[in-house]
Amino acid sequence: MAEPDEREPDYRFTLANERTFLAWMRTSLALLAGGLAVRELVQPFEVRGARTALSVVAVLLSLVLAVSSYLRWLRVQQAMRRNEPLRRPLAAPLLALGIAVVAGAAGVLILFA
Repeated sequence: MAEPDEREPDYRFTLANERTFLAWMRTSLALLAGGLAVRELVQPFEVRGARTALSVVAVLLSLVLAVSSYLRWLRVQQAMRRNEPLRRPLAAPLLALGIAVVAGAAGVLILFA
């Protein structure tokens, strides 16, 4: 049940919030698929355990993003209902950093291992 000071937001904003959530979920699924593909389809690097480490980091990023995207969707819905400002998404910098680490590590392994 809605709080007394809450109101139903314009449906266009609700649908936009849902589209954003689904975009985050697609990114999470891509990270999951990429992590599994690295583990199962990529030839082993000369550095022992590197393929598994890259795979695990991608899958963990996928998990974190899936959970945080739902929490973000929920916070945005509540903020819209209460006419409050939106907080910055925590997942965006975390995701950017995580992908940069995976990409950098993969690049180093491809070039030097």
